[in-house]
Amino acid sequence: MAGRMWKAWLFPGGLLLAVSVVMVSSSVFTLLAPSVGFYYVAVFAAGLLLSWRFNSSRILFSLLVLLLAHRAVEFFSAGQIRSGPGRMVVALAAILIPLNYIAFAFLRERGLIIAGIGPRFGLLFLEAVVVAVLCRPENSRSVAHAPGATLPLWVFVGFIGAAGVFIWRFVQTRKPMEPGFVWCLAAVFPWLEFGPVGKTADAYVATAGLILTASLIETSYMLAYHDELTGIRGRRAFNDALLSLDQQYAIAIVDIDHFKKFNDTYGHDTGDQVLCLVASRLSEVKGGGQAFRCGGEEFAILFRNTSAKEAFEHLDALRQTIQNSTFRVRGVERRSGGRAGESDRRKPLRKKGSRAAVAPPATGLSVTVSIGVAEPSTRNRQPEQVINAADQALYLAKSNGRNRVELASTTPTRPPKSKRSGAVRL
Repeated sequence: MAGRMWKAWLFPGGLLLAVSVVMVSSSVFTLLAPSVGFYYVAVFAAGLLLSWRFNSSRILFSLLVLLLAHRAVEFFSAGQIRSGPGRMVVALAAILIPLNYIAFAFLRERGLIIAGIGPRFGLLFLEAVVVAVLCRPENSRSVAHAPGATLPLWVFVGFIGAAGVFIWRFVQTRKPMEPGFVWCLAAVFPWLEFGPVGKTADAYVATAGLILTASLIETSYMLAYHDELTGIRGRRAFNDALLSLDQQYAIAIVDIDHFKKFNDTYGHDTGDQVLCLVASRLSEVKGGGQAFRCGGEEFAILFRNTSAKEAFEHLDALRQTIQNSTFRVRGVERRSGGRAGESDRRKPLRKKGSRAAVAPPATGLSVTVSIGVAEPSTRNRQPEQVINAADQALYLAKSNGRNRVELASTTPTRPPKSKRSGAVRL
């Protein structure tokens, strides 16, 4: 788990920034300087195009903020960064870029519809007017002869604070877009502090834009290959993993016992908590297993270079871990009837007209899983056949009382059931 966290942080944003810093600081940059302009144009053209194609207003406007800030610094400084307008525009860019990024992070993502992008365009227009007014020579004389570096210390503190906001959001959401903004700010700061104009500035700004674009691609990949609810790999990732299997592997099919009854009794919100709990435990399975959510309450675990008997020990330990795991549900009323109607699924606890309805106390709940595991054999050579054998072993585990692991038999199996071709419910 910790390894995946570090990978999410360092790749691709940290890697892109490190490469950019090395290139800019080396003598090779002199040879590459003529191509920086092409790099700059290509990054922003591709970033804006992908933002439109992926319907991401957050990345689109973040790129626009970066682009407008860079052009404003070049225009108002006029090559004299120590002048009044030059110092003023750099300070304003250092303030507005992090503030805009934080605002875009907390604004609801509504795609590129007019109702969503209209207020954002209005905000950028208002900021452009403020920058234009404050950067007039008569309004920026007070900072023309300010001592010290280009940026005051409080700007650096502001960048650290903004990065902290995105780190907090990453802890909450686990989305790769948040580290992208941290590394983007890390590229913006040296641009404003050490080289606001020139080829070095163009390189840093282009790298910041490239990091944002890469974070958009990473987010799209995660949505396509990971289950949005549980965060583990999804059906598409499982299908791709089956294409690269060696001769020795084991596949386990995991199903939550009595999940439908549990869902109807405690509600779909609590059912989602159960799915997340089980998924988190599955992702910690030993023996090199990879967990996938196949749909509904069904999961799969893939063990490479492992026999079914070897996987059995890890799966049984996993089953016991899930059995011993409990979670507390607060404010959920147990349903006394059978299957609840849609209107009753999220019925509020406070009754109409009551002044102080008391929520039910927290309830400690636990779940169990049944697991079937299979491996390739002379009768089951293809991954689809192995999956079907694991499915039959799962059925046997449920027939034998649930909350157990069963090894598949070596008898021939039919093609997998049609339900397994469905898409993952997100």
